Amino acid sequence: MERHSDRPEQSEQEPCPICMESIKSSEKVSLKCKHSFCRDCLKKAFTYKPICPTCGALYGVLTGTQPDGGTMKVTTAPSSLPGYESYGTVIINYYIPSGIQNKEHPNPGQPYEGVYRTAYLPDSTEGRHILKLLQRAFSQRLIFTVGRSTTSGRNNVVTWNDIHHKTSTCGGPTNYGYPDPDYLSRVRDELSVKGIE
Repeated sequence: MERHSDRPEQSEQEPCPICMESIKSSEKVSLKCKHSFCRDCLKKAFTYKPICPTCGALYGVLTGTQPDGGTMKVTTAPSSLPGYESYGTVIINYYIPSGIQNKEHPNPGQPYEGVYRTAYLPDSTEGRHILKLLQRAFSQRLIFTVGRSTTSGRNNVVTWNDIHHKTSTCGGPTNYGYPDPDYLSRVRDELSVKGIE
């Protein structure tokens, strides 16, 4: 019993993982994930991204830095993808127009080059579920961002934002295509990290 009564004092001496100062009990905020912070430190961190600064657990709706004005159009084709021969194909056409970077981008005030991308999913129950999740991610501005292209090395271009897409119908994973039996579960995990479930 005596050790239990010491706990509040110990938690008051707990350092804030953000500022590294001792957390005053009157300023302590503990999240559902059990990590604790100074109220002001956490408030400032949440203005950047609503996630726990320690473990990355999501709190609230994550909004990305995808430029405004883009479109996501979905069509279907009767042809199948390798590994999904019993199903047709969902075709996603993304278009993000060129524009001027704003304060959330790497070089505010400078122009960025837009992008047109096509991606493919099997027209199966699981593929349709992933499509719905991708549509939510697009509306939350999470699919693209402005930055440096890893393929061309150019700066100030619209790039993918850590949610992988199959941009080829064939050629396997090394060519961003099918067959790739684990792709749908991997992209579901990538979306889940961003709060899209």
